[in-house]
Amino acid sequence: MLKLSLDALEIVETIARKGSFAGAAKELFRVPSTISYTVSKLEDDLGVRLFDRFGPKVALTPAGKELLKEGRYLLRAAGDLESRVRRVASGWETELAIGMDSMLSPAALQPEIDAFYAVADQTRLRLVREVLSGTWDALLDRRVDLLLGAAGEGPSGGGYTAEPIGRSSFVFAVAPGHPLAAVDRPLDKADLLDYRAVAVSDSARQLGPRTVGLLFGQDMLAVPDMETKYSFQLRGIGFGFLPEAWARPAIEAGLLVEKEVVEPKPDETFYLAWRSGEEGAALSWWLDRVRAGAPFARMIARHCREAHQGLA
Repeated sequence: MLKLSLDALEIVETIARKGSFAGAAKELFRVPSTISYTVSKLEDDLGVRLFDRFGPKVALTPAGKELLKEGRYLLRAAGDLESRVRRVASGWETELAIGMDSMLSPAALQPEIDAFYAVADQTRLRLVREVLSGTWDALLDRRVDLLLGAAGEGPSGGGYTAEPIGRSSFVFAVAPGHPLAAVDRPLDKADLLDYRAVAVSDSARQLGPRTVGLLFGQDMLAVPDMETKYSFQLRGIGFGFLPEAWARPAIEAGLLVEKEVVEPKPDETFYLAWRSGEEGAALSWWLDRVRAGAPFARMIARHCREAHQGLA
């Protein structure tokens, strides 16, 4: 049986802060004899001395300091747990994990995050970025609770509810110095095969990964997210399709050249999705907010910082 209790730890922590048993008794609304008895019993149970006594004043021994060093973490964790249990009883989740595709910006959700914390400051938020099928994979594998911008339709089999929240068109673009920039006709497969494509790797763990716009036998540089793909295409390392909202500012700044292709990439629909039957208060709040606030346009927008800073 454990010899430590949270009550005893709280008393030790208060004595250490106040410097005396009397000061701790006053703060905790206990009689001094109760404080003294609790400390003496704890010292006897542990077989160590926790305080050196100097008349009415006390100081922690090395053993007491070690106990309090770890004990403060336990007290904070216990207080946090109490608060979260009360939240669960009221219908609010202790944590809500929100997943989105890597081409979307979590920072664009600041207005929603600020508003959420104003009503649910005890629910922890966790933002997760995935790629292609990785978003759906994360939802079905319970790594996230809500998808706020999953690219493409979800897998068959059900178990979730999905609503479209926005669409993105795509632009085939290369750097001005790339050899394909000088071709004055629509690019076909034969034109592309001799050059390197930059592709974002699917982050799915369980579902089958998606590959988009790649030719068999083509040289391909796989990158972890859309930001890296965009950066590499600006530098002429390879070619590929970019979201219209990302490519257009760079094209207007002269950092990318838009090229017509024989086989363009179709528009992509993005979805709001959650597991069926799991609508806690925090999840319901986010569903209502996204439906009302339509943050997708903010999330997919990207300013062309490179036009002002130069390519690093």
